[in-house]
Amino acid sequence: MLDRYISGDVERISPEAPVPVIRFREERLVAGGAGNVAANLVGLGVNVFAAGSVGDDIHGWALLDLPLFKKIDHSALLPLGPTTVKTRLLGSGRQQMLRLDMEEKISPSDAEAAMLLSEVSGAVSAGAKLIIISDYGKGCCSPELCRGLIALARKKGVSVWVDPKKSDWESYRGASLITPNIKELSAAAGHPLRNDDEEITAAAISMIKKYGIENILVTRSERGATLIEGDTATHIPVWAVEVYDVSGAGDTMIAVAAAFAAEGLQLREAVKLANAASQVVIGKIGTYSISAAELLDVISERSISVSSKVLTEAEAVKLRAIWRNAGERVIFTNGCFDIIHAGHIDSLSAAKSLGDRLIVGLNSDASIRRLKGDSRPVNGEASRAKVLAALEAVDAVVVFEEDTPEELLSRLRPDVIAKGGDYRPEEVAGREYAEEIVILPLTDGFSTTSVIERSRGV
Repeated sequence: MLDRYISGDVERISPEAPVPVIRFREERLVAGGAGNVAANLVGLGVNVFAAGSVGDDIHGWALLDLPLFKKIDHSALLPLGPTTVKTRLLGSGRQQMLRLDMEEKISPSDAEAAMLLSEVSGAVSAGAKLIIISDYGKGCCSPELCRGLIALARKKGVSVWVDPKKSDWESYRGASLITPNIKELSAAAGHPLRNDDEEITAAAISMIKKYGIENILVTRSERGATLIEGDTATHIPVWAVEVYDVSGAGDTMIAVAAAFAAEGLQLREAVKLANAASQVVIGKIGTYSISAAELLDVISERSISVSSKVLTEAEAVKLRAIWRNAGERVIFTNGCFDIIHAGHIDSLSAAKSLGDRLIVGLNSDASIRRLKGDSRPVNGEASRAKVLAALEAVDAVVVFEEDTPEELLSRLRPDVIAKGGDYRPEEVAGREYAEEIVILPLTDGFSTTSVIERSRGV
């Protein structure tokens, strides 16, 4: 749908009726509805295939002329009816004074629904990792089409997420995730719900069991969000922000969570990032899509589990997903780094030069003892990690317990694995989890063993 924002200044009351007169200043056009979901995904660097309805009319032409639609594949947008347009009049101080909706609810015919299903099936076969059904109740997401999309997702083995509008969730049976607000959950449950942790959780679990849904994410305004996975609830609070406009916050929530879940981030962690993104959006005027760089900034400011360079595996996976969606090239290297010497510095600098971000996998103390004997390490893992984190070339340090970083790499999936030494690429542990393997030359005359021997006078 097309969102129009007409801004002006209110300086007097009309002599014709007791209403304010707005002196026009500017008009802004942005994609709303499913278009806003697409805009948020594009802002995070995600490739988007859009299927649905845009009218063959002046508003539809204006919508498709927006920069967003130059960045996505919108070949499956059919002219099912007139373009939905929401026009908001903003007065002095950006205060919303009036909203005018132009819409006509038209469901796709059987042939049109079959065409949309075929287009989505082709996109999934071409590599799409996740399907989002953004149901705004305008007719396009008919019960038959929703059921067909969910069946398609199940058959193809991809997740299907739903932002619901219907009160009867039979159309969404079997979805991987549904993202209602309290009003929508209340309508589906058949009775009003208080914004209470226990009541929201109980209602969501009931709906999961009733409709065979895997997970439900409830957006709860000032109470943040609650994610229910099976019968386990995670309550995610909000921080204090000045709210200017809540329009589009739900679009941001589902888009950002989907972007990072598709990158392999655990659902709970993806939702935390999405919650942070939605807090940015409600502080803006009008429909707004967040960028990966902006999300990274707010995470740094709010210290959402990634305030230090020394990270847990889960934190590193989260940060890697943000970097990747910001278009940054992620490099991985690993080692014991027991006593940092010039050879290490050269190797780390060379690794960093291969991309934008460098993650260092660090063998734990127990791992080093298994590999090198009880006399090692000389320095404990906390000290070694702290020294590495202080280096400018290093963006993150992750300690792993195994003898090789293969398990860590299976989750991180960097763009490049950089390995120092005389290895051949096919000998590098975890090589199948990166697009490229680079073997770095060693600096002559430097090794941890030689440093230890010289210190002992050997």
